[in-house]
Parts: sequence; structure tokens; C-alpha cells
Amino acid sequence: MNRREDLRNVAIIAHVDHGKTTLVDAMLHQAGVFRANQQVEERVLDKLDLEREKGITILSKNTAVHWQNKIINIVDTPGHADFGGQVQRVLKMVDGCLLLVDAAEGPLPQTRYVLSNALENGLSPIVVINKIDRPDARIEAVVDEVLELFLDLDASEEQCHFALIYTNARAGTATLDMNTPGRDLRPLFALLFEKIPAPEFDPEHGLQMQIATLDYSDYVGRIGIGRITHGTINVGDQVLHVKSETERYPVKITQLYGFEGLNRMPIQEAHPGDIVALAGIENLFIGDTVTDLADPRPLPPLKIDEPTLEMVFSVNTSPFAGREGKYVTSRQIRDRLFKELRGNPALRVEDADTTDSFRVFGRGELQLAILIEMMRREGFELCVGKPRVLLKQEDGKTLEPYETLLVDCPEIYVGVITGTLGMRRGQMIRMHNHQTGWVRMTFDIPMRGLIGIRPILMTATRGTVIMHNQSAGYRRLEGEISHRPTGVLVADREGRVTGYALNNLQDRGEMLVGPGTQVYEGMVVGENARDVDIVVNIVREKKLTNMRASGSDDNYQIAPPRVLSLEEAIAFINEDELVEVTPQSLRLRKIFLSAEERKRMEKKPQ
Repeated sequence: MNRREDLRNVAIIAHVDHGKTTLVDAMLHQAGVFRANQQVEERVLDKLDLEREKGITILSKNTAVHWQNKIINIVDTPGHADFGGQVQRVLKMVDGCLLLVDAAEGPLPQTRYVLSNALENGLSPIVVINKIDRPDARIEAVVDEVLELFLDLDASEEQCHFALIYTNARAGTATLDMNTPGRDLRPLFALLFEKIPAPEFDPEHGLQMQIATLDYSDYVGRIGIGRITHGTINVGDQVLHVKSETERYPVKITQLYGFEGLNRMPIQEAHPGDIVALAGIENLFIGDTVTDLADPRPLPPLKIDEPTLEMVFSVNTSPFAGREGKYVTSRQIRDRLFKELRGNPALRVEDADTTDSFRVFGRGELQLAILIEMMRREGFELCVGKPRVLLKQEDGKTLEPYETLLVDCPEIYVGVITGTLGMRRGQMIRMHNHQTGWVRMTFDIPMRGLIGIRPILMTATRGTVIMHNQSAGYRRLEGEISHRPTGVLVADREGRVTGYALNNLQDRGEMLVGPGTQVYEGMVVGENARDVDIVVNIVREKKLTNMRASGSDDNYQIAPPRVLSLEEAIAFINEDELVEVTPQSLRLRKIFLSAEERKRMEKKPQ
């Protein structure tokens, strides 16, 4: 086997907010990707508005850094377990990984999830202890925790002897010795070429490349991104596109792109180990192999985690349908969902029982909420139902997905968190007190118990709780789990909310709408303090008479409404409710808008 000593392919792994994108920013700057006077915004790899708003990586991206006439291809990996389908694909393109760990927080669940996939693929790790300038940094303890994590994940002996480097990504410095302050990132670049294996290839082997990511261009059509395992590829080459044993198509490469910094540049040829993008293959999908036409050797298909949650997406049927959205028909929604499948094999979409609804399967609430938010910003109107977990049948037993939940909270809230999660059938398996006023707890809990839990714990701990979860496989189905212990207030007619009506109703519970809001019959306008639904007239106006009495025209003291985000709205609703999503509004509603129809449906057998 030959080796490409001038090239390294590396993935960067980190938990949310541990400084991964900031470190890549510093690497790009110090490698000379940007001009000295070029204005560059922070977190350049977070290209989506949602990524910048939420501070997370949603779509995997890759960039190339040139250092001392050598090339480093850096692949950014999503940190959240809900986007694990992308992680499993892009790790096939690299030979090593940078594991970025916060010097104070240590390795967290999303670190664990991505790292477990990297170790299974045999990648060589470099551990980067970041944020060493934090006043609460506990570097030695964190290094011990990282080693425990490697042992817990059954890492090989070679992987457990990982290289270690300390960085301050915001300042753009790295050092191999804590006693010697870093000046720049040169120690990190040198360590990459020393510890990450060079790509190996057989010079006698024909072309072999597997598609890991998809993109689309209005000019050249579908673009496939992947790593060339063996062989070379040139613009104009006739190659074989292999989808399966029976689906093989000869095609021509019309365009070939390499990566330089953040840009995709046209190139004429590419060699083994290069990560490239190619165009000219119309029916290209993730996992497909592009191989030599005369000597085809397809690669095995990519393994992707199965979905664990299901949501129903349907056409908006409320009285306000079509007022705010650009795309409102079932055909448009269906086309958009199936378009999403082209670049996201971790999702599944099926037609539901009715012609205007679709079942969408995903890894978690966040993944599906991101899809809904993206559709909303594109101008779509739709309704979505409550998430449901997917059950399995094995040996006559019903199994449900479980999650490992890690919770960080102040000591005073330990009781309320354990009590709340206990009601959701969560079992504490570990608790550690850092003697800093904060406690870290680990729970095993059914995924059903996690649906809607975040806003509840946020309220109970006054916004201080930090939660992360990852898959723990399937186990025996437990009993019923109650989610929302309260009922709702439901509008009985269409109209505009009045202050007079709110003043009389706010003692019943917490309002979700304010004065002047347009409502319709069947719309959820508040949360009832009791566990029953109440139909209310929230558009009632004060009767005007000729008589005036002292105090009759006092100002109303109305509490501000509770404004739900998309994730909170999805978590809030019950089985008989929907979230109406439009580009401008989020509304909660009953599936059946008429009170008479709801009563009639309650009498029918389940």
C-alpha cells in the first residue's frame, strides 16, 4: 500500500458549546485562508441561520487547510445525537479525529456518542483540552475522565494512548505542556501530521469512492461528496454508478470540485485520499459507490441508526389556512419532505392514512423540530402532531427505545429533578457532586418520558438545568407515562381576543395569547390549572350602557401571555392536539375544532 504523506483527513468531535467551530475558525485564520484585511464573521462553518441561533452544528461540512505545502481536510461533525445519521456517514471519510473537550465540563453525552462511532471505525484520536483559560478549569480531572470514557467505550490499547494537547480556541493558541504558554496553533498542526495516519491506497486498484454527503446546484444538478479510497478520477471519465447489486449504471463525470478553505473549486483530476465533490450523476444517493467501469468494486452500504420517533405532518386545515404561507398544498409538502430524504437518510417519510398527511420518522424531537423550522422559513404552512416513539416486537415482547440522560443542576434542585424524572419512569444510575455547588446525575429513562420534559425541568430549576441525552438501545415496554398533567382552555368562536375576556379568564390558568390576537373555534388559548379542558369565550366584549359607576372603567391587570417556541409547542400538545405552523405564527389547536365533534369522537371506541 502507498501513502499520501502530504494529506491528512480528520474529523473534529465535540459536545455542544465546547469550542469546536471556534477552533476551526482559528485554524483557518492561521493557515492563511483569509486575507489580512478580509472581514470574516465568527463561526464561519455555521452557515445556516438556525446553526447560528441555536449554537449547534446541524449539517456536517468539510473544509481544507493548507499548511507548509500540506493539506488537512477537516470534517465538522454534528454534536447532537439526533443528527447521528450524518456522523456515521462522514466518519467514513477520515483517518483520525480531534476530540475537543471543555477543560471544566469534561466529556458529555454527545461527545460520547460521536466518539463511540469514531472508535468503532478504528480512527486515531487526538484529545484537545479546550478553554484552559477558564477560572474553573480542572484539567487533570478532565483528562482522567476522558481516559475513563475511552475505557468504557472499549477503545483499543493504541487508541487509549492518545496524544494530548491543550488549547484556547478563542485566543488561537495551543501547547503540549501546560507549563509552557502557547503562542499559536502550530503545535496542533504538527501533532496532526505526526499522529493522524496518512491515507493509504493500492496503486493497482481501480477507482473506488463512496458518497457520504449530497448537495444540489441549479446549474449542474445533484452533487455527491465523498472520499476517493483508491484510484484517480478525471473530468470526462466514464465510471460505474453502483446503487445495489442489480442497479448499476455507466455515467460520465461532468464536473469535479476540490475544497480550498471554505470554497469549492473546480479541478480536473483527484487522487486517492482526496475528499471531492462530483457532478453528472442524476440519480445519486448517499451510500452509492462510484467505481471503475472495467473493474467494478463497490463498497458495502453505510449503516445508519434506525429512527426512534414518528410525527404526522399534515396540511393546515384551520380557518386561517393560506393567509401567511406560500406553500400550503399536500403536493408541495410531500415534495419538500421527499426532497429532504435525498440528503438525509436518517429520516424516513411515508404516506399516512389520509391523502393530506404524512408520517415522518426521525432520531429525536430536535431533528424533527429543525426540519419543521426550516420548512417554516421557506414559506410552508402545515400542522404537526405529537411525537410518538416507535416500538419493536421481539420474541413476543414489546420493546421501546431508552435514553441515557445526563443532568447538571445546582444542588438545591436535586430533589425536584429526581422526583420529576421518577414520575417519567427514569432511574438514576449515577450521581457525582463536584463540590462546586453543582451536581451531575445520570438516568436511564424511556424515550417516551423525555418528550416534553425539558420545559418542565427548566421551569422547576429556574432555567439553570443542563440536559443531554443519547440512545441506550431498546428494552421492555414500561407502563403508562403521564406527560402534561393539566388541561387547556379552548376558544369557542372566531374573533379577536379582548382584555375584558382575559381579565375574567386568567384566574383559570396561564394564557397563551394576548389582547388583540386573532383566534378561531378549537384553538388552544391557555393552559388550565386543572386536568380538564374548558371551552371559553375569549373574544367577549364588555357591554356598553349609558350608566357609569365609580370604578367601572378601571384598567385591567393582565399577565403577559406565555410564548412557546416550536420545540416547546411540540412538547406541550397532547394526542388530540396539533401545532399549526406558518411562516409568521405558531398556534395550538384541537384536531377536531368543533366542541360537538370532539364530544362525538370521545364516545367512539379507541
